[in-house]
Amino acid sequence: MGRKKFTLYEKQFIEERAEHSCEYCKFPVTYSHDTFHIEHVIPFYLTQNNELDNLAFAFDGCNSNKWGRTEWLDIITNSKVPLFNPRQNLWQEHFEWHDTFTIIIGKTPIGRATIDLLKMNRQGLVNIRKALYTYGVLPID
Repeated sequence: MGRKKFTLYEKQFIEERAEHSCEYCKFPVTYSHDTFHIEHVIPFYLTQNNELDNLAFAFDGCNSNKWGRTEWLDIITNSKVPLFNPRQNLWQEHFEWHDTFTIIIGKTPIGRATIDLLKMNRQGLVNIRKALYTYGVLPID
């Protein structure tokens, strides 16, 4: 079985389930200058799984940094931990917004490792969040 092309219904379902935002960094698709992708939470090459429960809506920057990884090093415990899985984990349990809503803070080893690998606080994204917060677009729960 190979990767498949997703139907319009599947694409719409995945984007709506994600509330039209990246399931990792919460960046809204409406304000994106970059593309969004349907990505395999557990890489396709490991599972051959194209089912909806293994797919996430991801901002290009997050998706390209994650690539085929399922774990990363937590900078505090210095141990490998699984990455955030939007089908199994709740965002609010692993992440929180800084008071300015420009930076995402990792509350758990999973959160910190995911932020680090996906570079969820890269400077360009922080700058755009600052503007979106000023205009009342952020935060997105």
